[in-house]
Amino acid sequence: MRIAVVGGGPAGLYFAILMKKARPAAQITVFERNRPDDTFGFGVVFSDATLDTFERYDTPSYERITREFAYWDDIAVHFKGTVHRIGGNGFCGCSRRTLLLILQDRAKALGVEIQYSTDIRDDSELQDYDLIVAADGINSLFRQKYIDHFQPETDLRPNKFTWMGSTRPLDAFTFLFEETEWGPFIAHAYQYEPGHSTWIFETDPDTWQRAGLDQMGEAESAAFFQRMFAGFLQGHPILTNRSIWRSFPMIRNKRWVKDNIVLMGDAKATAHFSIGSGTKLAMEDSIALYEALIRNPDLQTALAAYETGRREEVEKTQHAADVSLVWFEHVDRFWDFDPVQFAFGVMTRSKAITYDNLRLRAPEFVDKVDRTFAEGVRRSGFDVNLDKPVVPMFQPFKLREMRIENRTVLSPMCMYSAQEGVPGDWHLVHYGSRAIGGAGLLFTEMTCVGRDARITPGCTGMWNDEHEAAWKRIVDFVHANSAAKICLQLGHAGRKGATKLMWEGMDRPLEEGGWEVLSASPLPYYPDSQMPREMSRADMDRVKAEFVQATLRGERAGFDMVEMHAAHGYLLASFLSPLTNRRTDQYGGSLENRIRFPLEVFEAMREVWPAHKPMSVRLSATDWAEGGLTPEDSVEIARAFARAGVDLVDVSTGQTVREARPIYGRMFQTPFSDQIRNEAKVATMCVGNITTADQVNTILAAGRADLVALGRPHLVDPAFTMKAAAWYGAAAIHCPPQYAPGKDQIFRNSVRDRADLDDLKIRGKPKTRAELAMGRDTPLAAE
Repeated sequence: MRIAVVGGGPAGLYFAILMKKARPAAQITVFERNRPDDTFGFGVVFSDATLDTFERYDTPSYERITREFAYWDDIAVHFKGTVHRIGGNGFCGCSRRTLLLILQDRAKALGVEIQYSTDIRDDSELQDYDLIVAADGINSLFRQKYIDHFQPETDLRPNKFTWMGSTRPLDAFTFLFEETEWGPFIAHAYQYEPGHSTWIFETDPDTWQRAGLDQMGEAESAAFFQRMFAGFLQGHPILTNRSIWRSFPMIRNKRWVKDNIVLMGDAKATAHFSIGSGTKLAMEDSIALYEALIRNPDLQTALAAYETGRREEVEKTQHAADVSLVWFEHVDRFWDFDPVQFAFGVMTRSKAITYDNLRLRAPEFVDKVDRTFAEGVRRSGFDVNLDKPVVPMFQPFKLREMRIENRTVLSPMCMYSAQEGVPGDWHLVHYGSRAIGGAGLLFTEMTCVGRDARITPGCTGMWNDEHEAAWKRIVDFVHANSAAKICLQLGHAGRKGATKLMWEGMDRPLEEGGWEVLSASPLPYYPDSQMPREMSRADMDRVKAEFVQATLRGERAGFDMVEMHAAHGYLLASFLSPLTNRRTDQYGGSLENRIRFPLEVFEAMREVWPAHKPMSVRLSATDWAEGGLTPEDSVEIARAFARAGVDLVDVSTGQTVREARPIYGRMFQTPFSDQIRNEAKVATMCVGNITTADQVNTILAAGRADLVALGRPHLVDPAFTMKAAAWYGAAAIHCPPQYAPGKDQIFRNSVRDRADLDDLKIRGKPKTRAELAMGRDTPLAAE
């Protein structure tokens, strides 16, 4: 087999090593445009887990690499005169040049041919090869030539960065955040060998331009940062090596394989430097391609297996990198945070690190996080314990005069189990059990303001006395038997109405028994859905009056709070999104016009709802579709509702149009809550694939939301919050006397269970290479 590897970076060389070792008879040639010791940049960084992988696949290169590495365990966050060091991370740094020389030597020792200063311009030059591995980087010629086949997407991120170095020794992966007259600057720095450290400087494009960096060359830029970080550099110089200013390109390809050509490394996909995974990702591509070729009988099957088997892991890494880079792009959102909370946000920005595993790594730091959060709660008027504060999840919160005992919320979830809009025994048990289970706040399912406002025939309503009485029965039970507060979510289905029950065909039109549907514009949800009638002014007045009457009924039923549903493509949301609002009158066109009717409805509701009781609005912060609502639009919408008297924005996303393409994942909607909370300066509730108490604490402690709503976890575990309270020792949680023995038992057992689990995790965690280098017998977190 003849294999051509185009690109002699770490990925191409490592693949050649693995293949040549497994198939000595294969003829493998690496074509590299540069000379043997040419390289840009300074250091590369790997985690301990990545080095473990290298050890399994090629011990000789692993042993040479690890002899050259600098090891560290801490991450140090410098912000506003403070330094927070968080241990137990297990990172290693190495000179990029050294890494290349090690891999070059290993490849040549195995018999791989490396042709330096050879620039392959076209695959026609390689027609005698059975396999062409395109490891030719971000500007891949192969990807460009076959652009229609590979279908790359390049998202050029706005922040500007440059890769420099220094002789300043560092004993931690260091983040420095510097406030200047031009704006914020960030330095990502780590040592990769004695006397040498990598320094990546980053800032937003406006700050970059205001500082005049757009007019500076390498030497001037280096001198600029030499002055800025002089106190930290302690006389050490800033060094350059092709240190040009760039914007990071996030690259994805729809396809990775064409005939006998396969993309690998940055040619295939990039991951932002803020999670230190670019070289890691590329070398793991090498391993995946090698494994596919060894395990499959023919080339095409092997290449297909590589693409399908590797894609999920690559996309997960890219998603983490996306979330991380966005945090750095919008660091100004968090500039007013307490330094402890800011440092916690740095550590948890990509979702890879959470509250619980950070507590195992750095318990003293997380104690500071808990105290800082509690201090903020005390400043808001609560007499909470600062010496031994409970975790953020169990700190109280206040909206107007409504006190919520903890931050866990039963998310609004349609049960589709009402009869002519009347909630029955199912709803009493559903809401009652979750209230007894400890949730601080319950949201009803979307409760419809009129018979023709329903999504399905099974939706609850609030348009007559029977509905009001049935809801009062539920509210009274919640108040009598728990400390929970309960919010009535009111909505109108709009063009998504007159559809089947969820388990019969979600959003599919009723075959009989339907009713006329309304929307901002006459656009059906599905092509075969009922065509909605465009709302007239008379329709608007009628619907507004229905919302007002339902609000008044909610007050008589005893609800603590009311929410107006303006998300998910329902009636009010159809006005907000340009994808569903094509009107040419004063309610269409500009964002100011599109928000007009939803604001009218909210203001009318607010006028009749008691002033001491809070109100919220549910928004889809993005439509996940081209031409739809953007997060920036939603910040403006949130500001408008805040001016109108909203106390909380319930942040969801999507479900506006069928062609939406959401990017799912853990806590996937939390970044939108983060943006609205910290830019619009309004309290938010986040929701969306949040499944654990650990995630709740992570979100709250990082300042990404004020309340956290969970849906599916509550469906299978009504006592979700009570169990979490036992786990974290939040003994003050309310429990009805009938269930008190159960509470006592789970609190006693949880102390032992948590200690056992923590001990198991610590003992099961291998010592980091930094710990081994220091001669430690136990992991740092155990000390």
